[in-house]
Amino acid sequence: MIAIVDYGVGNVGSVLNMLRKVGARARISGVAAEIEAADKVILPGVGHFGQGMRKLRETGLVPVLERVVASSRPTLGICLGMQMMTRGSEESDVPGLGWVPAQTRRLPDLPGLRIPHMGWNRVRPTPGARLFDAQATEPERFYFVHSYCVHADEPGMVAAYCRYGEDFVAGFEVGNLMGVQFHPEKSHLFGMALLRRFAAL
Repeated sequence: MIAIVDYGVGNVGSVLNMLRKVGARARISGVAAEIEAADKVILPGVGHFGQGMRKLRETGLVPVLERVVASSRPTLGICLGMQMMTRGSEESDVPGLGWVPAQTRRLPDLPGLRIPHMGWNRVRPTPGARLFDAQATEPERFYFVHSYCVHADEPGMVAAYCRYGEDFVAGFEVGNLMGVQFHPEKSHLFGMALLRRFAAL
């Protein structure tokens, strides 16, 4: 069973629907016991970093999630959920969860590019990335909506890059911890394939 953490921030219904389309057993939950009993966990999120962290902490679920992470169960952060796994963000002085050696920073202001980065874009998986198809015959394309991105301390944790004026981290994998900056639940066939790989871990 995959638990999709419901803390009031994120497209939890869309994530659940996509997981069901790929045949995965999943439920939306804000109940500590259900999340702790799950085989895998997804931490979704949209919006402001500080607000997301405050709402997550208000639920009292952070200790439960930390036990899940410590037990080596696969845990996936989506968009803001990915960013919240880092130490913190330039968007807020509220600390992040600090689960991965990384920091979240604003996308650079580059001529001719709008922020937020919004729409479909290709990603380039790195060798060995488990969430992506390194043997794909066509580039994998995903739907992005974000103004901030993750800066990894260690290049080896990067699972995929995307280019928007310059390269940024589109996904990371650190042991059982994974994050994607895009929205697989809005990314049609490529998103379904990624969630199917996550469910199969």
